[in-house]
Amino acid sequence: MKLTYNNFAGLLFALFLLSCGSPQKKQETEVHEEKQQHEETDHVSLTPEQYEVAGIKLGALETRALSGTIKVNGLLDLPPKNLVSISTPLEGIVKSTEMLQGMRVKKGTVVATIQNPEFIQMQQDFLDYKSQLDFLKQELSRQEELSVENVNSKKAVQKARSEYNSVSARLLGQRTRLSLLNINFSALENGRISKTFNLYAPITGYVTQVNTNTGAFASTKDMLFKIADTEHLHAELTVFEKDVPKLKIGQKVKFTLANEETERLATVFLIGREISKERTVQIHCHLDKEDRQLIPGMYLKAYVESGSNKVTALPEQAIVEFEGKKYVFIQLSEGDKAKKRLYEFQMMEVQTGITENGYSQVSIADRDRNIVIKGAYDLLSKVKNAEEGEGHAH
Repeated sequence: MKLTYNNFAGLLFALFLLSCGSPQKKQETEVHEEKQQHEETDHVSLTPEQYEVAGIKLGALETRALSGTIKVNGLLDLPPKNLVSISTPLEGIVKSTEMLQGMRVKKGTVVATIQNPEFIQMQQDFLDYKSQLDFLKQELSRQEELSVENVNSKKAVQKARSEYNSVSARLLGQRTRLSLLNINFSALENGRISKTFNLYAPITGYVTQVNTNTGAFASTKDMLFKIADTEHLHAELTVFEKDVPKLKIGQKVKFTLANEETERLATVFLIGREISKERTVQIHCHLDKEDRQLIPGMYLKAYVESGSNKVTALPEQAIVEFEGKKYVFIQLSEGDKAKKRLYEFQMMEVQTGITENGYSQVSIADRDRNIVIKGAYDLLSKVKNAEEGEGHAH
């Protein structure tokens, strides 16, 4: 009885092992099925009719010259000669000004009128020196004539010449001071003394700052107005030290302004020779196309070309993204309508690099296969639908 029971128990255990199989063998079976399932979803089949509707177009890898780029930030700026600050050479009270921020002014426009009693005194002194000089010139001529006739001494001639030269120097100095105040010398020499003097715009441009008003006191240290000629803006880029060796004068720059999608072009004109505390270098770029609507100080994002390299590339539309990876579709077999043969494609993962002018650098192991360069997204949709269908089936 005991022997029969043991035999029966052993038989049951053996049957259990046979029905379950070994854990290792079961795992291998599941992996094989999953691999087979994955391979099936990587493959896409199209009937000749579907192929025509999708507008599939085949091509091959191309060798193209694509430029590497350096991503940088910067802002629009002006050369020093195109941005001027206006102050008064003689302090005084602002009698009038019509300047407003954003106003466009031409070179020579009166930006402010200043009044100072000292200005009146300066004109009086000028006229006084001029009168004295006329008298001393006549006196010097008279003394020189007397010296020729030996009527007077050489000392008298020297004294007359010294007085003439002294007043002449004073007159020249006063003329120079008044010229800084934009005085009209023709009117002054005719006896017309001005109560006020004008400040003029030295360039044509836009008023960007107004720091005074009628009745305000203007010191020689005050910056009253700032005018910017925005016709010659440049892009000032900040480049990290590690990228500086990649830069050369003449390289092209593509940039976009904040809140703007339009891409603009510039050219590297100067490369800074000083590294900042942040380990960056300033790059000066000239805009290829001037735009008067642009304003100094606007922030921009730019891409600087860092050289052209020969690389294998495909049109951007040939590359699709799926679950965070990049893929292309290669043709496995060509369909035939008469023979009812399907078009077969396989999705292959690729590594991408530089993208420029509608082409992307790609790295593919098998370079001799036909690649779908138009209609790749239609094939991707078919792959997604296939996966979703399997998901529902499970």
